[in-house]
Amino acid sequence: MASSTAPAETSRGGADALSETGQSPSPSPWWKVRLFRGMVNDVRRRAPYYWSDWADAWDYRVVPATVYMYFANILPALAFSLDMFHKTDMQFGVNEVLLSSVLGAVVFSVLAAQPLVIVGVTGPITVFNYTVYDIMLPTGTNYLAFMCWIGLWSLVFHWVLAVTNSCNWLKYVTRFPCDIFGFYVAFIYLQKGIQVLQDLGDQEAFYLSIVVALLVFVVAYICGELGASSLFRHAVRVFLKDYGTPLTVVFFTGFVHIGRMRSIHLENLPTSTAFLPTVNRGWFIHFWDVSVSDVFLAIPFAILLTILFWFDHNVSSLIAQGTEFPLRKPAGFHWDLFLLGLTTGVAGLLGLPFPNGLIPQAPFHTESLCVTEAVVSSDEKPHTHTITPTRVVEQRLSNLAQGLLTLVTMSPPLLVVLNLIPQGVLAGLFFIMGFQALQANGITAKLLFLARDEALTPSSEPLRSIARRFAIWLFVGIELVGFGATFAITQTVAAVGFPVFIFALIPVRALLLPRWLTPEELAVLDGPTASPFTMESVGGVYGGVSSTDRSVESVVVVEEEEEPATGTATGSRNGSGGVVLRSGEASPAVKYETVSMKKSEEDLAERGLGPGGSSGSVRARKRQ
Repeated sequence: MASSTAPAETSRGGADALSETGQSPSPSPWWKVRLFRGMVNDVRRRAPYYWSDWADAWDYRVVPATVYMYFANILPALAFSLDMFHKTDMQFGVNEVLLSSVLGAVVFSVLAAQPLVIVGVTGPITVFNYTVYDIMLPTGTNYLAFMCWIGLWSLVFHWVLAVTNSCNWLKYVTRFPCDIFGFYVAFIYLQKGIQVLQDLGDQEAFYLSIVVALLVFVVAYICGELGASSLFRHAVRVFLKDYGTPLTVVFFTGFVHIGRMRSIHLENLPTSTAFLPTVNRGWFIHFWDVSVSDVFLAIPFAILLTILFWFDHNVSSLIAQGTEFPLRKPAGFHWDLFLLGLTTGVAGLLGLPFPNGLIPQAPFHTESLCVTEAVVSSDEKPHTHTITPTRVVEQRLSNLAQGLLTLVTMSPPLLVVLNLIPQGVLAGLFFIMGFQALQANGITAKLLFLARDEALTPSSEPLRSIARRFAIWLFVGIELVGFGATFAITQTVAAVGFPVFIFALIPVRALLLPRWLTPEELAVLDGPTASPFTMESVGGVYGGVSSTDRSVESVVVVEEEEEPATGTATGSRNGSGGVVLRSGEASPAVKYETVSMKKSEEDLAERGLGPGGSSGSVRARKRQ
């Protein structure tokens, strides 16, 4: 690997530029905030890509991503609507949740700097909504009007945080708090699935619902595993991976009407009149129907909501743009936080659940847009293969399309179809989404490492480089304590305060863990959630190289002359002990390809980093 060093400078997200001598000036005092700087820079970086965000949608991957995200977004949202329907006395129902998802999808797909982030109704906001209802019910306050004031105050707080560049603190949000929060969300999904089942009908309906839920989980899981396996042809695997879960939901919705099961009455999803609120009211909330004291009482709730959304939405954005995805277009956290405040205020005025970034749907969306290749490892015996993403179809259409499909779902014919979905199917969907979120979580990976036979652990496993096994146990133990505290408080009336617990994970990582673990151990156990390129919007990454300590990261593919292939598949070294498998290709002569995370030309020109001055890590791989 060959590399060179770009002129060091600080990020546009916060600090001043370096002096001409190359020495870093002293950082500006924290109280000297350059208002609007983060938002302006986000728009400036992303604007040159706006047209390509639409033009790049002319790609097959957009179709399965749209279908997958439509089901992955709408079905859990419908199950959450069922939860809020019962726990808020029908104040929130199917139409409110659907319209909230539409609001988030349209605004963020058209205007956001990070259009890959899926926005909708989450499990944490569901807990927040019915906890506020339980608190305010004895007071006789108009619930929706009170929630509207929470949304309006939160709009103000979001905009203050966006204007004052608060997202620069995201540089301290590493995998540690993200994994804990993702672990918590995964268990919320599993818990909701169990809660859906335990409230269902008599014995026959109850047992059939359990069987259907487990079948939905098993079939969807098998489809996902087959999609990542070496079985069948590539087209079949891609089809199973893309459409397995949606088709499973459709199949089992009809399956319960076969044979003797037809006579068993199953609880279905309750729906209301098309395009109208669940209860008899208009779409615009009379926010003046509360006392002055209630207006100010909404402020502490709005602060808690803002804390939750600042963390939840930004973590969704970070994970959706994680280091495992080869993204090439810049991010923009400050501008998106401003938009989140806008949608929060509008949702309050319309009497909708507040939408924000979804976990695990947001990273699932990015994953569904990945173009992949199979890589066979030559380091291990026997050889194994992994699916490696080569690029991501970064565009806005799939997010917008799934939002518009959600709007169509509010029409009379599709509401009738939704009413046919058994709640047992929704429970199964909760189980598979929760399981998939756990499967991809860093805490799960570390637990599996600790439980695995050391003799059978691959030599390439990074955790094997840690000499103190106790350090891994300590790190995982702290993560589980953080998860347990967050999950436990959400089971009490104090659940409205759980955003504070989540937010406290950031200083725990930054201040406490370095006291107990060495930098080398933390470098393996933890790391930046997103690449330095993505984190440029917030001033770089904590504990890593600043995004501006490198310019464009160029990947030069150098290939050797080889004999033409005669088979139907060819292989090539990928520079990391792997072989790239491609079907139906001949072995060409020497090729050069640049695959880079590009900054906009304006950004490079402003920094004085033209094509001749770019640098970064250079890795070679041999492709046939």
